[in-house]
Amino acid sequence: MSYRPLIASLAGLGLAAGLGTAGAVAATGGLTPAGLAAAPAASAAQAYDWGNVEIVGGGFVPGIVFNQTEPGLVYARTDIGGAYRLDAATQRWIPLLDHVGWDDWNHNGVLSLATDPVDPDNVYVAVGTYTNSWDPNDGAVLRSSDRGETWQKTDLPFKVGGNMPGRGMGERLSVDPHDNRVLYLGTEGGNGLWRSTDKGVTWSEVTAFPNPGSYVQDPDDENGYLSSNQGVVWVTFDPSSSTGTQPTRTIYVGVADKENGVYRSTDAGATWERVPGQPTGFLPHKGVLDATGRQLYVATSDTGGPYDGGSGDVWRLDVATGTWDRISPVPSSSADAYYGYSGLTIDRQDPDTLMVVSQVSWWPDIVIWRSTDRGETWSRIWDWDGYPNRTLRYTLDISGAPWLDFGEQPNPPEPSPKLGWMTESFEIDPFDSDRFFYGTGATIYGGTDLTEWDTGGTVDISVKAQGIEETAVLDLVAPPGGAELISGLADIGGFVHTDVTQVPSGMYTQPYHGAVHSLDFAELSPSTVVRVGQGVDGDVESHIGISTSGGSSWWAGQEPAGVTGAGTVAVAADGGRIVWSPAGTGVHVSTTLGSGWTASTGIPAGARVESDRVNPQVFYGYAAGTFYRSTDGGASFTASTAAGLPADGNVRFAAVPGHEGDVWLAGGATDKTYGMWRSTDRGATFTRVSAVDEGDAVGFGKAAPGNSYPAVYTSSKIDGVRGLFRSDDAGATWVRINDDEHQWAWTGSTITGDPDVYGRVFVGTNGRGIVVGDLTGTAPEPTEQPTEQPTEQPTEQPTEQPTEQPGTGACTAQYAVTGSWPGGFQGSLTVKNTATTPVTGWSAGWTFASGEQVTKGWGGTLTQSGATVSVAAPAWSTTLAPGASATVGFIASGTAGTPTSITLGGKACSTS
Repeated sequence: MSYRPLIASLAGLGLAAGLGTAGAVAATGGLTPAGLAAAPAASAAQAYDWGNVEIVGGGFVPGIVFNQTEPGLVYARTDIGGAYRLDAATQRWIPLLDHVGWDDWNHNGVLSLATDPVDPDNVYVAVGTYTNSWDPNDGAVLRSSDRGETWQKTDLPFKVGGNMPGRGMGERLSVDPHDNRVLYLGTEGGNGLWRSTDKGVTWSEVTAFPNPGSYVQDPDDENGYLSSNQGVVWVTFDPSSSTGTQPTRTIYVGVADKENGVYRSTDAGATWERVPGQPTGFLPHKGVLDATGRQLYVATSDTGGPYDGGSGDVWRLDVATGTWDRISPVPSSSADAYYGYSGLTIDRQDPDTLMVVSQVSWWPDIVIWRSTDRGETWSRIWDWDGYPNRTLRYTLDISGAPWLDFGEQPNPPEPSPKLGWMTESFEIDPFDSDRFFYGTGATIYGGTDLTEWDTGGTVDISVKAQGIEETAVLDLVAPPGGAELISGLADIGGFVHTDVTQVPSGMYTQPYHGAVHSLDFAELSPSTVVRVGQGVDGDVESHIGISTSGGSSWWAGQEPAGVTGAGTVAVAADGGRIVWSPAGTGVHVSTTLGSGWTASTGIPAGARVESDRVNPQVFYGYAAGTFYRSTDGGASFTASTAAGLPADGNVRFAAVPGHEGDVWLAGGATDKTYGMWRSTDRGATFTRVSAVDEGDAVGFGKAAPGNSYPAVYTSSKIDGVRGLFRSDDAGATWVRINDDEHQWAWTGSTITGDPDVYGRVFVGTNGRGIVVGDLTGTAPEPTEQPTEQPTEQPTEQPTEQPTEQPGTGACTAQYAVTGSWPGGFQGSLTVKNTATTPVTGWSAGWTFASGEQVTKGWGGTLTQSGATVSVAAPAWSTTLAPGASATVGFIASGTAGTPTSITLGGKACSTS
């Protein structure tokens, strides 16, 4: 929802390396096009279907742009999540910039978008995310001649701020409605007005334009986010000033300057003048021209927004007479004015009708106004009816994204859900007076009965953001069974998805977290889940939520003294302990599900923490190049002597389900230590994964058919190629699973496989939501022997030959305990067909002798009745050929004993 810039998602995450160069300036002063990439990533080596986990919305939509000549063609731009085109048939938005890769991640921020009124196949976007030091990359203009299916790029010699203050003003990018070779681009940072005369291929500054802007929100802001000149903010053509294919002669330009906000050229941009008589004191957010009625409308505010704005006006310029009239629904001079204006639009079917929005009105809600007489009189979408009551001209249906009430009940006069906030773009379909869309800080709303307003009826508003996924993902976990996915997101907290194809009914509440930074669940008891984040629950700041119902209900835990931020959290494999490393204080452990905490020793404050996925007594930590291990349930930690691990950059690590002491660590910084390492001895030693040049997020999913080791997933650079990869053989070999059209910019935050579906992977992005990929086609052949395979063959053969032919039980078996801890253990069973014919539809089993109870299994379907454990063959391996073996692994509670009656196909096996 972008309440604030996503600084935490970008700063310090190693994004500063190799982020491209500006195009060369040609001799004519134009800017030449640059290639999409000097060394494009290779295509995927394995076919995947890609889509989004369904949330619907989640971020600020500052711009909605209709094509003015083709009915039904409409685009939306987002501040960190790329651009979209609405599919007329499905009414879902299609993402257009998923090809943006790791090195040019900033191209997912879209400052402006233009659709060509002459040739609707052409669309342009001005891209770049920040103009300050967080973004080392310059901006670019991307151009498409097939409605965003494919793109070409021209780099700019300056930065572009799609997620900077003032990003809702515009549109800054515009195509000449007569000569579509001509485009204009208003820029930030004092770079002025730029023009292209060859459909966006080359660009040069309009040196005759006199004012690059002067408004700076906070000149003293040390990090540069608020100290940028917001620049030239909109370009509007007057199509009535030219005919045929000659360039449009009259052009209006808005500038972020409170004294000199509107300029005009009447000679196709050769010369410019400040429009005489214009109002002063505010910034011109929007400039919309009614060429039929010869009126220019301007909506203004006292700041560039989108988070703020406390005063403003709406003005009308009669372009024939040069007369300016203030037509504000509530003038800035009124005691009732506490907002600026934006979201200005005209009904092109009836240009006397216009609408405008209070760009920010946090309480009780935004106001939308409508006029049918060019602003002489206005009506409101809601009005007071004796405080705190209100009369409404609308209904609001959020069933398309039920979480938009943020778990809040109405508190009159404040409604829940709200009509919106940060509403910079309200657009009436130029071909349909009833159809409209508008963007908010979290979604797109719209409807198809707008003219009901004029006859005293009610306008039906509903969610229209289907297909747009614009969340910044901070963490993901996929417990086996139960919920398919649990997410931690910036700005909107996160969700428990029981079905990733459906929108969840609500976000996290009790406690409410506006952002969730870290999640974990108990591997052997997955219904226990913990999240840590930032939020205010009532009047109390809350940082930790705990669930023992798989996330269907939560409660707020107590907190150690001094906690100021979320940090990271880990849950013991059996759910009995929580280790939390919050901001503001040191690492702590709870043995009471968060009702009390004890400080851990031997580990520095701020360390990242994770749990072993098998042994409940083992936890891990990492800080500044040192790995830490606890074997007493998080009470104390000991530093590993392992050397050569990255001390800088973004470092993440994860323990492997079903394999005690097996840990993968990835991260680092360009030009320093950067890669991926694996430990199989609880972090005592690490071995570098040689194929990985730059390692980032790493996670695990269901093992490939015939394999016992989980599939390993990573967002990394491997053998010189940046992408998403899977390994089915514990990192010995890797296969790229994404392709050049599916890169989603920066994907270094989090990745996890599905523990129940082989090949399925969930990927966190910084602005394109949660991406889900499914393997298509046939699963690969096994590339490894199960890690539980016995290292030696049985030393004894059966003393008697089987009395029946093979397939009735001729076998050997080896049962092993591979790890143990108080109250539980890990084991494996390997059965071998020693007959001369296959065993089809094989099953195995054994009988416990000491009251043991299986809690989890793999390599087959394990069930237990009393002391008897039965194993059904997995679907991918139902036949045991002569001499072939099958291995199953399991976790069990109790004390390991020696089992009896090990069978294959119902017949006893000899054991070793």
